Amino acid sequence: MVSYLIRRLWQMIPTLLGVLLLVFFLFNWVGGDPAYVLAGKISNPEQIANIRRQLGIDEPMYVQLWIFLKQTVCFDFGSSWSTGEPVSGIILSRLGPSLTLLVPLSVLETGLAIALGLAVAYVRGSLTDRMIMIVCTVGMSISILVYIIVFQYWLAYKLGWFPVQGWGDNWIENLFRYASLPILILLVVSIAPNLRLYRTFMLDEVGQDYVRTARAKGLSEKRILWVHVLRNAAIPIITYVMSNLPSLLIGAFLVERFFSIPGIGREIILAVERSDFPVIKAITVYVAMATMFFNLLADLLYQKIDPRVRLR
Repeated sequence: MVSYLIRRLWQMIPTLLGVLLLVFFLFNWVGGDPAYVLAGKISNPEQIANIRRQLGIDEPMYVQLWIFLKQTVCFDFGSSWSTGEPVSGIILSRLGPSLTLLVPLSVLETGLAIALGLAVAYVRGSLTDRMIMIVCTVGMSISILVYIIVFQYWLAYKLGWFPVQGWGDNWIENLFRYASLPILILLVVSIAPNLRLYRTFMLDEVGQDYVRTARAKGLSEKRILWVHVLRNAAIPIITYVMSNLPSLLIGAFLVERFFSIPGIGREIILAVERSDFPVIKAITVYVAMATMFFNLLADLLYQKIDPRVRLR
């Protein structure tokens, strides 16, 4: 196990270097010159040169790349170009609201989708199965923006069950008051595709030889599904969940924007609007690191669930 971890961590180094090079050259060649954006419409060459000197983008390309690599190693991406705040402080302050929203969402959507996927696999081929798949298809066809507007208007504004917008300083109040409706919306949006996918995983296992053997031994259908099928279907489910976790921080930007939640997704929108490259680059690198970490964690969970899986 230790040798496997060392080997995987060593393999992450060239992958991360590739990501850093890609991010650096994209932002420097495609992103344009931020000095012109920050200087505004009324500017002169002296102002542009001064801004470029302050930002450090007047240095040769290899010097800028070396600075970027050092920032990544030290987890210090300098200061925001628009607010002057340390980028690390901005990300840390925005991480709490995003996790308050997304951790309960991940637990709820995974648990509900697995339970419903097993239930639908139990009645596979029936009218109930077909009706649930039709409802899921219709639900997936509706934009998340429609869910946000409808839920916010009826449940928050008309019925007053939830606050329309807002965020406080108390974690408990934020979780049970301000985050409840956003979590509900994201849960409704995500449950349909997850249910369809997990149902497919379950049905792939139902047709295996070990299921027929279990039935021949007289095991009940519920025990076969909840014990044997679920255990073997857990590997693709873990792969899907782990690969989705980093993107969830970014994917909830619409909900964070509409409900004024000061999270990572909302901060990315503001950074793009302000051409705040240090914030965008930092979040991009952190998401890449999180993706590699969760991929490694998924591999470790595979062996925990099924000892027959060999880590190589």
